[in-house]
Amino acid sequence: MTLRAFPVAYASDVEAVAAFWELLGFRRHVQLPPEGEPAYVGLSRNGAGELAVTHEAWAVDRYGLLPGSDPRFEMYVYVDDLDATVGRLIEANVKVLRDAEDMPWGERIATVADPEGNPVALCQSR
Repeated sequence: MTLRAFPVAYASDVEAVAAFWELLGFRRHVQLPPEGEPAYVGLSRNGAGELAVTHEAWAVDRYGLLPGSDPRFEMYVYVDDLDATVGRLIEANVKVLRDAEDMPWGERIATVADPEGNPVALCQSR
């Protein structure tokens, strides 16, 4: 048995959110149902990260919990070329929350929003 842990993001539009993560190099390894509009998508990124996206109704149906208001989480994703990644996301009409800036701890960071409005910090080591 392989031990794993990964976050699950709740979304009103699972397909749009999964497609956003695919722009950042994540690949689908599972989709339920396998055909049609997904209710759950499992994604992984070169063995260096994993996350899932499920419909926000899951929290209500399964746990009786209502998803909170925006933002629901923040994710940090390390990339090889920050400027090129941000450029590709802008071309895909992704909203930029903060332009790239050099941070005092030695990273360069830009922040974009996923389709649900959650901040995603894109980081590159200097």
